[in-house]
Amino acid sequence: MKIHRKLGAALALCACAMSAAAAQAAPEWRPTKPVRIVVPITGSTNDVLARLIAPKLQEALGQPFVVENKPGAGGNIGAYEVSRAAPDGHTLLIGYNGPMAINVTLFDKMPFDPQKDFAPITLAVKSPQFLVVSPDSGFTDIKDFIAKVKADPKKYTYGSVAVGSASHLTMEMMKSAAHFQMTHVPYRGAGPAVTDLIAGNIHAGFFVPGNVQGFVKEGRLKLLASTGSQRFPSTPDVPTLAESGLKDFEATSWIGLLAPARTPPHIINTYHQAMVRILNSPDISKRLQEMEFETVAGTPRQFSDWIGTEIGRWGSVIKATGAKAD
Repeated sequence: MKIHRKLGAALALCACAMSAAAAQAAPEWRPTKPVRIVVPITGSTNDVLARLIAPKLQEALGQPFVVENKPGAGGNIGAYEVSRAAPDGHTLLIGYNGPMAINVTLFDKMPFDPQKDFAPITLAVKSPQFLVVSPDSGFTDIKDFIAKVKADPKKYTYGSVAVGSASHLTMEMMKSAAHFQMTHVPYRGAGPAVTDLIAGNIHAGFFVPGNVQGFVKEGRLKLLASTGSQRFPSTPDVPTLAESGLKDFEATSWIGLLAPARTPPHIINTYHQAMVRILNSPDISKRLQEMEFETVAGTPRQFSDWIGTEIGRWGSVIKATGAKAD
């Protein structure tokens, strides 16, 4: 018995020594050339987040991180480009609901598989959205909004940041829940959509707080409701849609970082560790709070599971509403 115990202890020590030696022998990965961060949309909080983290990643990993906007097809164009990139850590994707979860059901044909063609790094942030209108629209609250649109559906339009975005499908969810119709006007990013809303060229839209808060404070846009389960702390007087008569209504936007599939685990781990530190750093954390984002900074596995859950969630919405890509 003593011999077996001694042998077991010796083997355990040997295994520990081998693990330590392997850890010391494994090279610490760093990019060897500039890294592209592809944002498959323009003028949105996806772009803002990319430009917040790019210089921080450069500081952490020693190479320039260049943000490139590749919009189109509800985010599919930029995402597809990343899916075909070399899995060497030098091309990353800012992924969001549209190309990573919604488009699977919204589009009849997809050029990539969100669950097979990407390596998740981290789900960075989540946020409910605001339903905003122009102050000149005459809408006073949600009940007034629904009543007026029902009375004259051909008159009213809503904008979204892209076909298949949460901005688009959240309104489709509301139309189905409240039984009204209005025309969808898709844009290529939040910037032009919000600009047209302020100008009165469209009547309403769902946007994450970071896209509209400044204009609300200036009185150029009006908040009617939010899509979360609770009211925003910064806007306690703005009700949720759930408490405004649309029972259990909730819709969340999110942003994460991904690499092409087959990117080696040690590269994914390097990016994950760097992103967790960056997202939780005091200056970035403060900026995200100002934009009403909830910092997640989850693991690659958690992000992978989240994408699968979101594909099912938004797929149900799309099938129920009959929404399709234009």
